[in-house]
Order: sequence, then structure tokens, then C-alpha cells
Amino acid sequence: MGVVVALDESRKPEASVKPLVELTYSDMQQVNALILSKTGSDVEMIPEVAKHLIDSGGKRLRPMLTLAAARMCGYEGDHHVTLSASVEFMHTATLLHDDVVDESDMRRGKQAARMVWGNQASVLVGDFLLGQAFRMMVDAQSMDALEVLSTASTIIAEGEVMQLSAAQSMETTEDDYLAIIRGKTAALFSAACEVGPILAGSQKPIRDAFRSFGMNLGLAFQLIDDALDYGGSQTDLGKNVGDDFFEGKITLPVLLAYRRGNDAEREFWRSAMEADSSDAEALERALALLNKHGAIGDTVARARHYGEIARDALAPLPEDEFKCALLDVVEFCVSRVS
Repeated sequence: MGVVVALDESRKPEASVKPLVELTYSDMQQVNALILSKTGSDVEMIPEVAKHLIDSGGKRLRPMLTLAAARMCGYEGDHHVTLSASVEFMHTATLLHDDVVDESDMRRGKQAARMVWGNQASVLVGDFLLGQAFRMMVDAQSMDALEVLSTASTIIAEGEVMQLSAAQSMETTEDDYLAIIRGKTAALFSAACEVGPILAGSQKPIRDAFRSFGMNLGLAFQLIDDALDYGGSQTDLGKNVGDDFFEGKITLPVLLAYRRGNDAEREFWRSAMEADSSDAEALERALALLNKHGAIGDTVARARHYGEIARDALAPLPEDEFKCALLDVVEFCVSRVS
């Protein structure tokens, strides 16, 4: 591909999720065992489809956030394991559903489940995982945690519907886009973080701090994902570079390039995104326009902005190894293309 979107390598920090992985390792062993047990079913296809996605990788960042938040707040029970598995099941279910809606061929570098078992199986197994997630929420015996996670489930669905409504519409505003990613991505990050202090019986200011941390981390995470679709690699994404473009998905890099372009450039975006006339040549031009108008760099800058808000949310809390690990996660998320 002839056009390469320039990324600022000089700003790339040595950030890693390794400290979080190490701190939550023992708990995550229990989470993984619980996940495997809850994918079991007498219906043979259910564990096959679920394990196809669960075993395909992914950092399991969201359940680790729940574990770390609970431990940071002094929780000493074991319901954080139950809720962490519930969070991961919610996430996995949304991936199965998303791939059907988006007609995606790949997920985490492998064939999407819909390509192996079909759309119907993917949707129904996603429903099964959501059901199991809610059963585990009940098992955790916390009405507050149940309320937070069930509300997040509703908001995620609303975000996905909003994205569907905005698909292929260049009239989408940046505010519309942010509302979409708050729902479809950031809401689960926020809930995953908030249920930790809920289990620990923390006061409202602590809950609020973790909720804000998760929400802004989720916004930063999704902004970087959208930048990676045009400025990353298949290894970074676990899917094909340019998938968002070919699916007519309106993301912030596209919105910035569209609004900053001249009449001819805006007509190109309308044709490519709204008229479903995208091809490899169109992607080449799209990358050139994104580069011309600094759309990728500015998307990353916005991600860094939300990352700073996430960091500030935890700033008043006592320093410990869990807090340091969570702050490292923020930097890791925003440094993937910066």
C-alpha cells in the first residue's frame, strides 16, 4: 500500500500491562477456570463457539480492571472473581454480536465465529453468554453491582444501535461519535472498574473515581482502536486494516478528515462511506486524506486527553502497586500508535 499514515514514534513510552497481569495473576487463574466452567453446556455447539473466541487471545483487560479495583479498595472476598468472569462474558457476547452486525471476517487474528458456524449460532451463543453473565452477577450477592453491570448492558446495546443508525452517514458529528463510543465501549470499562469498590464497600467518592477512570480509559482505548484501523497493522488489530472503512463505519479520523477537507474531498468521503463504493484504491486515497489533514494524529491526541482525565480520576487515591499498574494501563492503551 503506497500511503503510510505518519505516527509520532518519538512519543512512544515504555508502557505495559505486565504489572497489572502480574498483580492479578492468581485471581485471573480463578477467573479463567470459572469462565471455562460456565461455557459448559449439553448443547455441543455452545462450548465450541464460545471457546473459539475465548481461546483466541485478547488481554482480558476488563476483568483484570475489576480485580485490581477490588484489591486496591481492600476487598478480601472472592466475589470479585465472579464479577470479573461476568464482565468478560459480557464483552465476549458483544464481540460475537458485533461481528454479525458488522459482517466481520476476522476477530483477534482468527476467523470470526460467524464465518465458522454462521450468524445464527454466533448471535444465540452470545445470548447464552449474556445469560451466564447475569447468573454470575446474582451469585456475587451485590444488588449495587448487579445494577451497575445490568445498566451497562443496556447502555452497550444502545451504543451499538446508535452506531448502526450513524453508519454510512457523514452527517454524524463528533459529539454523536463520542456518545456512540461511550455506550458501546466505555460503559463496560466504567462498570468493570466501579464494581470493585462496590464489593469492597467503598464510599461514593471512591466509586465515582473508579467509574470516571474506567469511562475515560474506555474512551481513550476506543479512539486508539479507531486510529489503528487506518494507522496500525493486522497484528495490532486482530482484523484487517481498513475494515472500518470498508464497512462504512464513521469514526473520528474519518469525521476529522471530512470536515477539514475541500468540496471534492468531502464528496469522496460521501461516495466512499455512504454509497458503499469503497475498494483498495479508495482506501489509498482515504489514507492520503487522513495524512493530509492530520486526522490520525489528532485522534491520538484526543485519546491522550481522555487518558489524562482517567489518570486524574485516581490521583487523590492512596499510592500503591495496584494504582501504579492501573496508571500504566492508561499509558499502554494510548501508546499503541503514538
